[in-house]
Amino acid sequence: MAATLILEPAGRCCWDEPVRIAVRGLVPEQPVTLRASLCDEKGALFQAHARYRADARGGLDLERAPALGCSFAGLEPMGLLWASEPEKPLLRLVKRDVRTPLAVELEVLDGHDPEPGRLLCRARHELDFLPPGVRRVPGARYSFPASRTWALSWDCGHTRNWRWPAGVSG
Repeated sequence: MAATLILEPAGRCCWDEPVRIAVRGLVPEQPVTLRASLCDEKGALFQAHARYRADARGGLDLERAPALGCSFAGLEPMGLLWASEPEKPLLRLVKRDVRTPLAVELEVLDGHDPEPGRLLCRARHELDFLPPGVRRVPGARYSFPASRTWALSWDCGHTRNWRWPAGVSG
């Protein structure tokens, strides 16, 4: 049985929404390394990886299985995303164009060696910064250096008290 990487929600979600990561079809107690890779808009590579051990049924759920080391350790379901480090030192991951999603490549590799073994499976997930129905309008249009987003038909469940600057009307 081939290993399968399961991401929920599948394919795409908002950047602040939790992503459930699970792997099915592993050998019971199999040691694996999970790796997350992403590139920023300038092409800089950011990666995180962690070692895990499959359960007795050959499954791995990051909400229940603690990482055994590497970029982070312990029970961190979203650790592969927050622990990403740049390939070149002194770089920071900054999303400059919020209209485009951030693509994350997740891979499951066999083993725990310093250089993990063969690729067992992979998946791609996109993180949106502007949900559907929200548009970005440059703030220069309103004589202040910022940007503003308008939700046309989207409710994230958060209450935001935003006021227009003095002298500017919506």
